[in-house]
Amino acid sequence: MNTIDAKKEYREGLAAALLCQVIWGVLPIYWHCLRPIGSDVIIFYRVFTVALVSFVIAIAKYGKEPLLEPLRDKKALIKYIVSGLLITANWSIYIWAVNADHVIQTCIGYYIEPVVICLFGTLLFKEKMGKMKLTALIFAIIAVIYILIYYRQFPGIALSLAFTFSIYAAIKKDMKKPPLISLLYETVFFAPIALGVIVWMECTGHGALAQVGAAGTGELYKYFLMLLCGAFTALPLGLYANANNKVNMFLLGVSAYLSTTIALCLSIWVFREPFDRGQLIAFIFIWIGLIFFTAGEFRAYREITSTGKDKD
Repeated sequence: MNTIDAKKEYREGLAAALLCQVIWGVLPIYWHCLRPIGSDVIIFYRVFTVALVSFVIAIAKYGKEPLLEPLRDKKALIKYIVSGLLITANWSIYIWAVNADHVIQTCIGYYIEPVVICLFGTLLFKEKMGKMKLTALIFAIIAVIYILIYYRQFPGIALSLAFTFSIYAAIKKDMKKPPLISLLYETVFFAPIALGVIVWMECTGHGALAQVGAAGTGELYKYFLMLLCGAFTALPLGLYANANNKVNMFLLGVSAYLSTTIALCLSIWVFREPFDRGQLIAFIFIWIGLIFFTAGEFRAYREITSTGKDKD
């Protein structure tokens, strides 16, 4: 590949990475727009529509044979089912938290998530943490302890989001399938259950149609808006996969802070969630930790590119 093509590919990858993170960052607006539809209803619709959208796109892009290949590997299928349970739990906690006006808590979870993933890498895969990442972990722990002391309340939403996704990432570490195929198999086994629950809820008057109907005929568009949740899940994932093939892992990792920062700004200035001194101090500890974490990632990236060895 010549220099011009390489630069063009890098720009395309950078644009995909930034657009992906912006979409993830503004998604709380979308979930807020679906009110008064309940979080439980949205979750079942999301599982079903994600499986449907993933299947349509994957079959069109990869064809039948690559799509059926995972069915021949029983160990991989078990991993897909377990990872599907974890990512569904992660989605469920996130959607409930956004609709319950706890976006700031979700931001805490997603800020400390890279550090937790690093911890799992050290514990499960014997990856070297290094001084910088260890310092980041210490600051993240200090932030959690501070929240416990200041509010006398366990930050369950934040830690649940961070740990469910970190375990999910650990399970998927050696699974090399394209993201859309992975997403399909993580949801397809639960899609019939989700569809059954959706039909039952709609037939008994507990579903989305009943909820938007009770709010007035002018709210009916929200039902059709909700049907796009599968596309809004698959689209940023596709952009992320595109970026993953064109830019370095350091840039891809650092860009992830963009979506959480956008969500945090929305929670404070658009959704008007309470943001007091305690939360600010907790975020300061987390941000300091992220500076060390990013510095450690950058050092590791420089050493990998210069020596080909994984150091920190």
